[in-house]
Amino acid sequence: MWYYIIKIGISALTITLVSEIAKRSSLFGALIASLPLTSLLAILWMHFEKTQDTAIAQLSQSIFFLVLPSLAFFALFPFLLHRGMAFWGSFMLASGATIVLYFLLIAILKHYNIATL
Repeated sequence: MWYYIIKIGISALTITLVSEIAKRSSLFGALIASLPLTSLLAILWMHFEKTQDTAIAQLSQSIFFLVLPSLAFFALFPFLLHRGMAFWGSFMLASGATIVLYFLLIAILKHYNIATL
């Protein structure tokens, strides 16, 4: 039980730290946020939990492919905001486009027999 509390605490602290740094410096906040913190934490937790290296490698490979469509959010969201669209409309449209691109990429990878998930 303590392990999960520590795990949640470290993960929450990491997210809080990034958001607080971003309030003070968008450049430094973006630098830290651009690190694959969630992925790194998940990989480390899996390693500490003695997960097989093959499963960790499969996660890492899947992350590699799925990062590509997630980039659409970071291109589309500021584009829409700069064009005067409201925050929530921009957020939802960029999120929706990203989800569509996830499914499209997964279909393309399946078509070429590239295992990701």
